[in-house]
Amino acid sequence: MALDAGRGGLGANPLESLLLQTGLLALLLLILTLLCTPLRRWTGWTWPARIRRELGLLAFGYALAHLLVYLLDQGGLAGLPADIAERPFITVGALALALLVPLALTSTPASVRRLGFDRWTRLHQLVYPAAALGALHFYWGVKGDKAEPLLYGLALGMLLGWRWWRGRAER
Repeated sequence: MALDAGRGGLGANPLESLLLQTGLLALLLLILTLLCTPLRRWTGWTWPARIRRELGLLAFGYALAHLLVYLLDQGGLAGLPADIAERPFITVGALALALLVPLALTSTPASVRRLGFDRWTRLHQLVYPAAALGALHFYWGVKGDKAEPLLYGLALGMLLGWRWWRGRAER
């Protein structure tokens, strides 16, 4: 993105291009974060578990960048409350980002100790609705062909389905 911006390669509307790229990267990184546990369980590899935190923080960073580009494109904070109230895809995007904030703030080992592992784990289950809301934000925000948001939603749905199935099987 930075190279494209420096070379003028972001097209006629660079803010719109940055908005799309930051949003896509945030959602993709959230999906990759959710893929870490199944990948570890299916393969026995340990590296997915070791990079899960970094992927989650990157997802949060891109989601925050997505918001900042949106605010830059809209001319600041003044119109944000009205957009959240009147445009459902903005509402679900704002909710998704709001759910990611406590996850990013408590992503340290010290937070696990302070909250206790069980409470920390329950808190971090907010990643599931955050990812679902992010996928819905993408789907509702696309004006034309919905194939790409549907593919992201399908990948997310498969991961969430696996989590649900695994949780039921372990009971």
